[in-house]
Amino acid sequence: MANPISALGAVHTVLSLIPVAAGLTAFVRYGRIDPASRGGKIYLGGMVASIFTSFGLSSTGHFNAGHALGILALVVMLVGTFAPHIAILGRAAAYVQTLAMSFSFFLLLVPGTNETLTRLPVGHPLAAGPDSPTVQAALVGLLILFLIGTTYQLLKLCRQAAQTTHRAITSTVG
Repeated sequence: MANPISALGAVHTVLSLIPVAAGLTAFVRYGRIDPASRGGKIYLGGMVASIFTSFGLSSTGHFNAGHALGILALVVMLVGTFAPHIAILGRAAAYVQTLAMSFSFFLLLVPGTNETLTRLPVGHPLAAGPDSPTVQAALVGLLILFLIGTTYQLLKLCRQAAQTTHRAITSTVG
């Protein structure tokens, strides 16, 4: 095997599956990852564990792009978690939270996609490295899905806000 997985790599891989499953479940059930929900807390815990274990992994022996993405994901998750408590955001807080949590999920998938495509199938991986056309195409596909998904989420939030405003106006007038 060209790139054997270490014990820490195996633990990291298993931990990384937790936020993938929790995030996908939240998207399917609720259309978004809500950090205050049970699933959102599982997502956050799995992401933090996955990111921290990634810091012990490096094929180069140095800080790499995957580590930088992990730090960025931590910052984005903090923004998403605390957005509803930032008064200056006002009504935009729900949009900031939704976008931040979805972006953190996208960031989780970037190194995961590269690692999966450069390791599987065992013995004859689909890609040779992050610059491989296969990896690049998969990442472009993920970016397109992220843009479509977040646009849908933000439009849905906007529609819900409009309905809430309409109900408030009609109950006050009526």
